[in-house]
Amino acid sequence: MAKAVLTISSKNYSSWSLRGWLLCKLGGLDITEERVPIDAPGQRAELLLLSPSVLVPRLTRDDVSVWDTLAIAEYLNECFPEAGLYPADPKTRAHCRSVSGEIHSGFHNLRSALPMNLKARHDSFRLFAGAKPDIDRVQAIWRECLSAYGGPWLFGDKPTVADAMFAPVATRFQTYAIPLDAPSRAYSATVLGWDFVQEWTAAALAEPEEMEELDAEF
Repeated sequence: MAKAVLTISSKNYSSWSLRGWLLCKLGGLDITEERVPIDAPGQRAELLLLSPSVLVPRLTRDDVSVWDTLAIAEYLNECFPEAGLYPADPKTRAHCRSVSGEIHSGFHNLRSALPMNLKARHDSFRLFAGAKPDIDRVQAIWRECLSAYGGPWLFGDKPTVADAMFAPVATRFQTYAIPLDAPSRAYSATVLGWDFVQEWTAAALAEPEEMEELDAEF
């Protein structure tokens, strides 16, 4: 069997690449990373258009090519059901799919106001008012899941697809010093301390600067 290849873009800026990479790690899939330069055709558009459905990240394995983070999650769940990417209980699994789909398709104001940038830190950040309902909704999802399933992850004692999908949001909240309620702070700390997130972040910080700050929100 040929080794799987995950095509990604910038580790510093691309939240979708992070999600796809975390999903592969959760699935236990041994991957080779293939990097698409951020100035390659389509990659700047990926960031500027806030698109969750471009061809990065793309997982290639044998004669299968899968893109879009939720498609990657479903493919990995089919291939590696023992990895537990989704909760075992059907009702809980449906809940996990629902919140994962919500962050995948929504929260456009949050993405625009708080672009992912792992190298940046803002002690005080003037937040676009339109992003506040998105931030409140994220915290409501986190509180609901933590209360229902006991934490420290959204669906219990191990990370799932939902945690991979929300991980870039936790990094954004850290970058822009967003005030969070106590359960959300605890969960965010869990995500930021996740060994896979730590590994990705270290690589992002070592990444050479390939562009100046984007001249539009991303």
